[in-house]
Amino acid sequence: QVQLVESGGGLVQPGGSLRLSCAASGSIPSIYVMVWYRQTPGKQRDLVATIASGGSTTYANSVRGRFTISRDNGKNTVYLQMNNLKPEDTGVYYCNAHHPVGEFLASWGQGTQVTVSS
Repeated sequence: QVQLVESGGGLVQPGGSLRLSCAASGSIPSIYVMVWYRQTPGKQRDLVATIASGGSTTYANSVRGRFTISRDNGKNTVYLQMNNLKPEDTGVYYCNAHHPVGEFLASWGQGTQVTVSS
């Protein structure tokens, strides 16, 4: 089974930037869409951004224009560049691969913590 490992989180001041990485242990079939989710304590996991194998992307309204999702198929890695961070971006960020009919390819990992605070 493919495993996904998130990294790159940390503590950053409002207005700062971070780049998250999601490394897959193997290749992911092109039908899957790579996704980033964010979860805060006591709340459900919310979709932040997606990228299909062809490169098309979608973003949550709250991050559009500030976050950029990208992928390096050769490295089996997906990135989330986060600029102009806001305190409400704080949370644990998770990645996964989502099949069009609804299943996720991998078990949810530990995620990477992002804290935006002055």
